[in-house]
Amino acid sequence: MNLKEAFRFQNKLQSLITEAKSILNVDENVIKIQKTYLYKKAMPQSENETVTEIPQTEYYAQINQLVDFLIYLLGEHEKLSATINTAKKNLPLDMDGEISLNKQRQHISQIFRNMTSLKSSEIVSQRAGTGYCFNAEGNQVAYKCDVKTVKTINFDRNKVRRYATELTKKSDEISAQIDSCMINSTVDYVVPFDVNDTFSEIFEDFLTRYRK
Repeated sequence: MNLKEAFRFQNKLQSLITEAKSILNVDENVIKIQKTYLYKKAMPQSENETVTEIPQTEYYAQINQLVDFLIYLLGEHEKLSATINTAKKNLPLDMDGEISLNKQRQHISQIFRNMTSLKSSEIVSQRAGTGYCFNAEGNQVAYKCDVKTVKTINFDRNKVRRYATELTKKSDEISAQIDSCMINSTVDYVVPFDVNDTFSEIFEDFLTRYRK
C-alpha cells in the first residue's frame, strides 16, 4: 500500500479503537447485575426469584473477547505507525514538517489577501462626538459635534500582495510534492481486514481466529 492508503487504514483502526473503548468504558456494559427478589421472606408460601439485568451493549456476552480485540487493534495500530514512519524516512522531503508549514503558508497568505482587500475611506458621522465649553455663566456644558473618520491602509499594499502570491505558489508546489509522495510511496504493511468492513464484521472475523 502507499501512504494515502496507509493513512486511510490508520484512521479506520483509530475509529475501531474508539468504538471498542466506548463500549468498555461504560460500567453497565462490563458488570453483571443479578437481583434476587426475597419473596419468601415477606410471604413464606412464595419462592424467591433471581433476575439478571442485561447490559445495553450487544457485546455483553463477549466482553473478554472484546478486551482482547482492543489489544489486537492497538497492536495493529502500532505496527502500521511504525511502517508509516519507515516509509516517511525514504521520502525526498520531511512530509510532516512540510504539511505543518503549508498550513502556516496558507493561513498567512489568506491574512495578506484580506489585508490587500482593505480600502481607504472617509466617513462623517453627524453629532457622534461630544465636546465641552463654558457658557456665559461660567458653567461647563456639553455639546454635540460631527466626527470625521478617515481610514487609510498602514502598509505597503504591493509588497503584501506579492508575499501572498509567493506563499500561495510555494504552498501549491509543496502540496503537489506531498500528493506525489502519498501515492508513489510504499508502506510495508499487510491489512488484516477490509477498510470498508464494519466494527461487528471485523470483530466476528477476529472471533473466528480467537485462541484465548
